[in-house]
Amino acid sequence: MKVSTKGRYGLSAMIDIAVHHGNTKCTSLKSIANRQGISENYLEQIVAPLKKAGFIKSIRGSYGGYTLNKNANEIYIGEILRVLEGTMYPVECLDGSGNCYCGDSNCDLCVTKSIWNKIYKSLSDIIDTITLQDLVDDYNKINNINN
Repeated sequence: MKVSTKGRYGLSAMIDIAVHHGNTKCTSLKSIANRQGISENYLEQIVAPLKKAGFIKSIRGSYGGYTLNKNANEIYIGEILRVLEGTMYPVECLDGSGNCYCGDSNCDLCVTKSIWNKIYKSLSDIIDTITLQDLVDDYNKINNINN
């Protein structure tokens, strides 16, 4: 399983918004792009699904930008990654409930299906327990920021 730049940059943007959420309330795409080293045009494409999913909201005006629409401790990393990446299954032949759809082959005889489901469950157990707030706390710790 490999997370694309869309997932990595989207997670970085969400952390950036959450970190700066308390300071200026809104964070412009330009400032996120500058801090994270991400193209502003690409960032526009990334924030659209995050906004649609209700994680962030945009505010217009001279002091506008993006802000969290929920508390950072209510947003799980797994939710963000699934919005940006889609299903987190390590193989394409599994559907959202862990069932196999290998076309003509008999999935009941698929020896590897249980391995892929175990990998998915292990990954989900991790990403579905880490909140955006956990990453903000890590950011603050790394940067010696006291709250």
